[in-house]
Amino acid sequence: MRRTSCLPRGAKGLNLAAADVRVLARGLIEFYRSRSSTLLDEYSARALSRVWKATRFSWWFTTLMQQVFRPNPFAQRLQLAELEYLSRSTAASRTVAENYVGLSLD
Repeated sequence: MRRTSCLPRGAKGLNLAAADVRVLARGLIEFYRSRSSTLLDEYSARALSRVWKATRFSWWFTTLMQQVFRPNPFAQRLQLAELEYLSRSTAASRTVAENYVGLSLD
């Protein structure tokens, strides 16, 4: 029987939606103030870039946190090495924190 973890994994949807609204609002403001559509034209690329970064992080974090003891010894050691690195590295901890709470809006 496969157990699933009860750990929270980020729930990125609301953060992504808020970021999308901000990007769209900037585009609309620019358009109505100066009749420039530059930011509106860039909207999809900017929004999708953010979505793919959040998707990558969610996939990585979920993979890392599922089944701490894997049946494959190599995968188990790799997972434990990653967890140890995250617990001891300031840079790794900062990266996880940045991605977990949401990437910069700019």
